[in-house]
Amino acid sequence: MPPIWSGFFDDAAIFPPTETDLADAVATFLARRDEWYADLVASFVVTDQRVPDVAHAEVPLSIVVTGGAGAIAGACRLAARAGNEVAGLEIALRDLDDLPGNARRVVAAVDAARGEGLLEDATPVFVELPAADVTHSWQAAADEVAAAELRLKFRTGGVDAHLFPSADQLSSWIDAALDRELPFKCTAGLHSAIRHRDDATGFEHHGFLNVLAATAAAYEGTSGTEVTQMLCATDAPQVVALATDLDLARARRWFTGVGSCSISEPLDDLLALGLLERP
Repeated sequence: MPPIWSGFFDDAAIFPPTETDLADAVATFLARRDEWYADLVASFVVTDQRVPDVAHAEVPLSIVVTGGAGAIAGACRLAARAGNEVAGLEIALRDLDDLPGNARRVVAAVDAARGEGLLEDATPVFVELPAADVTHSWQAAADEVAAAELRLKFRTGGVDAHLFPSADQLSSWIDAALDRELPFKCTAGLHSAIRHRDDATGFEHHGFLNVLAATAAAYEGTSGTEVTQMLCATDAPQVVALATDLDLARARRWFTGVGSCSISEPLDDLLALGLLERP
């Protein structure tokens, strides 16, 4: 697996819209280890409540903490009891009236978990900021995340139209992350490499190649307007040509990966676009 795509996807098959049965999703994850593209996938995404149900200690977990900052230690204990490696923690800020305060509570809980030996220092923690415009409060929360050397998580889609950020919003999030030297991951809606409109729902989906190329361009100092245009591009050859002219490997330092409920769809796109070759 070329380094640029190694570990780029986390398997979120149990989440909407796929909502695969947990036992089936785990079995598929384990079976994939024998496939030539196994290294494309980094970890299995599961909520803290369902960690005990995974029932396979060899599955590395990205744990979505559902109970707020106070549930971080409990999530780590559940994984330790089950014998699973914690590949990452993901937690959303939900106190919209005090995003910076919410971020500080998360940081304190992470520090406490690490101090107790429940969470390795090297384990990435992704803090999900609201899918909204970049306000002063949003930026202040991002500052707290940066000061603690945690990471950001951006929601780029979902089962409802309002969960899909505009290209302008996503561009501003990328800019905010890079401005603070914050790595980030994206989740939901990024099954395809190229931006497109879904025929079934009519939703406009971002493309993971668009986002990776836009991140590389933004890092190199490209204007926000041009970055937005890259996010909006729907012509596959054009996006591939743009991407090949950019340092995508450097961009992976910042845009670390995607939580996707499908692995076959992005794999098929990478092969079809000539970005990945079957051995």
